[in-house]
This record gives sequence, C-alpha cells and structure tokens, in this order.
Amino acid sequence: MAELSPNATLDDIVFADRNKAYGAFSLRQGYRADVTKATLIGAALFILAMFTPSILSKFSAAEEEAPMVEVDLMKIPPPPIDPAEPPPPPPPPVEQPKVNTVKFLPPEVKKDEEVPEETPPPTVEEIKEAVVANKTVEGDPNANELIVAPEAVAAPSKGAVVEAAPEPEKVFTVVEQQPEFPGGTSEMYKYLGKNIKYPSAASRANVSGRVFMSFVVNTDGSIQDVQVLKGLGFGCDEEAIRVVKAMPKWKPGKQSGRAVRVKYNLPINFQLE
Repeated sequence: MAELSPNATLDDIVFADRNKAYGAFSLRQGYRADVTKATLIGAALFILAMFTPSILSKFSAAEEEAPMVEVDLMKIPPPPIDPAEPPPPPPPPVEQPKVNTVKFLPPEVKKDEEVPEETPPPTVEEIKEAVVANKTVEGDPNANELIVAPEAVAAPSKGAVVEAAPEPEKVFTVVEQQPEFPGGTSEMYKYLGKNIKYPSAASRANVSGRVFMSFVVNTDGSIQDVQVLKGLGFGCDEEAIRVVKAMPKWKPGKQSGRAVRVKYNLPINFQLE
C-alpha cells in the first residue's frame, strides 16, 4: 500500500492503490461544488416562483389602468349654431271650448240720463249652468269640466280658506312630561301583580323571567300598538299582551304643554313562587 501524506483527504484514502482515472474519483472531487451549485439554483428558482404572481399582477394592473383625463365642464365650448337654420316653429294654439256665461255687472253710480235699460240679474238656475261674466255667451255645456283655469289651480282666490291635509300624529319617544299610570308606578306594579295569571305551560316547564313590552299611549290616555320586544314563550307573551291591553287609561304625555302620543317600554316580570 502506498504511503499517504499527512494532508491526505478522504478521497485520497478511499482511492489509494486504485485507478483514479475511473469516473468515480472525479465525481467525488467535484461533489461539493455540484451540491453548492444545485442549492443556489434551487433557491433561485424557489424565490422566482414565490414572487412571479405578484410581478405578473403588477404588470397586468399597469396595462389595465386607463389614463385619467380631467375635463372642466365650464371650458367646454357650446355646440355650433347654424345661423341659416330657422328657429323651430311655436306650438299651435289649443282652442278651448266656449263656456256658458251670464251677463252680470256690478252696480255703478251714474246720472239718470246715462242709466241704460235695466237688465234683471240672472236667476239661480242660470248661474248653476253658466259662469258670471260681463256678457252673455252661448257655449259648450260640458266645457266647465274640460277647462281648468291655471290661476285657480296655482293659487286660491283672496280670502279663500285652504284646508291642509291632516298629518298623522307623531309618536314621541322622549317628551317633557312622560305618560303615567293612574296613581304612579307603584300602582301600575300593583295592577300587574293582581291581574297577571301565571300560564300553566310556563309553570309546568318551570319558566321564569321578563317579557319586554312596547306600546303607545295616545293623547286620550288609551293604549295602542302593543308589541312584545323580547318574550319568554310558553304563554307568557300572550298573558303580558292581555294585561297591558286591559290597563285603564293613562295620564297622557305632554310636549310644550300639549298632549302627544308617546311610545312606552315596560318590562313585566314572571317569577315562580
């Protein structure tokens, strides 16, 4: 066996007294360099695969973005007008049917010689079928239904009373003076304790808790719009609605000294003894 130098590598030891011209020796000598190259190439490919989608999305977004153009509407020139083009003709006049009128002029003070022959005033039957005017004209009897004077529609005559449509009364949630049960809150809870009948289904199921009610106290103190905001079931909700609807009239709430409709929330307790 050939003597090995102190600085001999593992390859020198393995291939001592062997044919180093064989391909395995050259492969082992370039193994580290090949592994390093493969690692670097693999890492580069991995990084490229990770960032490829974001790079492609940036390029596609840049291609899709259309250029923004600011337009000032005040600087847009008006459309060209051809001076040779004639203006459009006016709309044809609408001929309205004639209305029956009856001559009836207000009295006027004149001298005796200037007073013309007296004309009797129209009768009630004539006024029903005609319109009072300064002369008598025979017209279409159905014209009153077809013609509506624009000034009569636009504005009422002086001194006429225009009735506005009644607005539904607003329901307040907070007012200056809240509605109150007759006798106060203590009397209200006494009323609930005397009149509530525990439902048998809730008693058998051992159900207890609160039913949150909502109702509206009208201007006369009556109760309306009774609703269950949060119930218990087992007949407790129906019993709470029945007791609230059977309440006597409350003292109505007031806003600016006037009775108003107020929404009131009331929790009703159902507790097994």
